[in-house]
Amino acid sequence: MRDLVRRQDEHFLAFASSLTDDEWAAPSLCAGWTNKDVLSHLALGLQVSNTRLLTEMARQRGSFDTANDILTRTHTQRHGAAELIGQFDRGHDSPRGVGRLLPAPLLLGDHTVHHLDIALALGRSANLAPEVANAVLHVETTIPNPFVPARTRSRNLHLTATDTGWSTGPAGRPQVSGPADALISVLAGRGHARGRLAGPGLPMLAARL
Repeated sequence: MRDLVRRQDEHFLAFASSLTDDEWAAPSLCAGWTNKDVLSHLALGLQVSNTRLLTEMARQRGSFDTANDILTRTHTQRHGAAELIGQFDRGHDSPRGVGRLLPAPLLLGDHTVHHLDIALALGRSANLAPEVANAVLHVETTIPNPFVPARTRSRNLHLTATDTGWSTGPAGRPQVSGPADALISVLAGRGHARGRLAGPGLPMLAARL
């Protein structure tokens, strides 16, 4: 799994290095965040100390989401996109602080979903490796995640990635099928790619977003 994380991170770095300032300033699929904010969140997640995060959470009455938003926006304002790409590049092989606490499967899912938050918002393909996409789908549908309830969203559905051959759930259950990147993004709670999915189970999945 660590090898897949490294592979996906290097793929993201190549993608990130191709974006323009206007593309970084455009809205991402993360509500209220620009693409640069998402990049900042990824870079910060590999270096922010536990103490700094907990201190900000205490200021925000224990809210992780609010603390995360404030820390991310502050980091975005202090650094340019090229600096943030450099920070992510230096940190992805040896994360510090909070980044060291996240297990490799969840780290792979987090980094891949945020890659899609940028790419899909720009109308660009993320060109995920099939091995990476299948691993992320497996993680989303089998491992509980306190931040992204993808496993709950996939419950009692038969999901199929039409481009990678991945599938899960008994064939008799309501089916949802589509490209792996769309499944990953929708399971993570983003409705943007819902139009690329099909099947009788789609209304059930949509209702869980």
